[in-house]
Amino acid sequence: MTLVISDLKARVGSREILRGVDLIVETGEIHAVMGPNGSGKSTLCHVLSGREGYDVTGSVRLDDRELLGLEVDERARHGLVQAFQYPVEIPGVSLADLLKEALEERERPSDGLLGLAERMGVSQFLSRSVNDDLSGGEQKRSEMYQIAALRPRMILLDEIDSGLDIDAVRDVASVVEGMRGPEVGVLLITHYSRILRYVIPDKVHVMMGGKIVESGGPEIADELEDGGYEKLRQRRGIVDSPAQDGSSSIGAITKTPFD
Repeated sequence: MTLVISDLKARVGSREILRGVDLIVETGEIHAVMGPNGSGKSTLCHVLSGREGYDVTGSVRLDDRELLGLEVDERARHGLVQAFQYPVEIPGVSLADLLKEALEERERPSDGLLGLAERMGVSQFLSRSVNDDLSGGEQKRSEMYQIAALRPRMILLDEIDSGLDIDAVRDVASVVEGMRGPEVGVLLITHYSRILRYVIPDKVHVMMGGKIVESGGPEIADELEDGGYEKLRQRRGIVDSPAQDGSSSIGAITKTPFD
């Protein structure tokens, strides 16, 4: 299965956020997308997963099926799932019930949920409301457990290392590495390179001003760690034009800045 993003553009009102993103992610690969604040990284994730509020053009195809125009649940049925930067709490709905319903919808057995939860160290969360009264690290572990249980074909990880201490980053990274395999692809959005010390990507892409401006191997993350984004701007002669600063009326669409 292949995720093919072609000339993807997105705007809110008159503000253009994505300005022609082209990207291909094959199953069996982990791709990291890095970039400074305001570059459009999280917006890319939102648009791919079908979040409302954007005017979108271009194409997003998963295994030759066009996703643009499909509802969020339809995209999920086709194998695209997102782990959130800020997971939401769902009071009154247990994690076990949520996953059983989701697996029944996809006509998959749910009898392995407990065993998987025990292996991932999250069995204590099953009877609790989804993400209710969990720490940041626990919420991210719960999100990763849900993804592992659903077994999607293409995973979007939107800054899953955000707000985590180093031990929690290692834990989450080990889960991501554990899901690496020939039948799943991963698009990992991150602002910092620290998670890439534990998740070794096949490719790294740098996003600035709503576009992918550079792609290569893991060495790109090392270059950014050493010289920052400014060095890359200078080397490529980029005059930075932030995709969106998350201010004014745009903030009504999402609780977090477009970054």
